[in-house]
Amino acid sequence: MKEVLISRVRSGLEGRPVVAKRMFGGLTFLLNGNMLCCVSDKGLMARVGAKAEPAALKRPYATPCLGAGRRMAGFILVNHDGVAGDADLKAWLRMALAYVEQLPPKAPKRSRSDRAKVLTIRK
Repeated sequence: MKEVLISRVRSGLEGRPVVAKRMFGGLTFLLNGNMLCCVSDKGLMARVGAKAEPAALKRPYATPCLGAGRRMAGFILVNHDGVAGDADLKAWLRMALAYVEQLPPKAPKRSRSDRAKVLTIRK
């Protein structure tokens, strides 16, 4: 079920500069370095932003996202039934894109080896 949803999300984001990374126990999709959504065994975690969160929580199968037991503001967890139809998945992706496309791009993080080189150069 998770692999099918990953494929559907990839298709829904086709043509956008999205990077996928293993994070949060699933596959996380990032746009310009900012988290957009994540597919896991629980379903789809969508980043909709704090302003859109109340409306998003009124949608069927949507619950607040809990990270390490704490509520993650602006993130919604939609179980698999809530994204079973293409129209539902597209609606969640549109909501996440509307928020994340407004965020400034994040600079890529340097690897540990890159940081070690910088420290070595400064000595």
